[in-house]
Amino acid sequence: MPQITVDYSAPLDRRGFALALHPLVVETVDTKPEACKTRFREVEETVVGDGSTEDAVVHVEIALLAGRTDEVKARLSEAVLGLLPRHLKTTDGVRLSVEVRDLEPSYRKR
Repeated sequence: MPQITVDYSAPLDRRGFALALHPLVVETVDTKPEACKTRFREVEETVVGDGSTEDAVVHVEIALLAGRTDEVKARLSEAVLGLLPRHLKTTDGVRLSVEVRDLEPSYRKR
């Protein structure tokens, strides 16, 4: 925990983003750096709206153990949205989104 997944179709400095994201998560939700695990999934094709534009997307999902307030989750979402543009080659035509949610009670790790 945190389990972080980044779906992207825009040119993204993945390693740089993860290395900047982990300290941000640690500071915001009071966890340890070694607990942060980020995986990236490149999306081959996206369709935004009516498909008339070539918009790219970056969606970050951060799953945390239950117990953080909605305010903390919203603060983390805003901080991640602020961080993302620094790790994109361009922000033109790129749709950014972030979701911070609780892990299911069935979550286990080893």
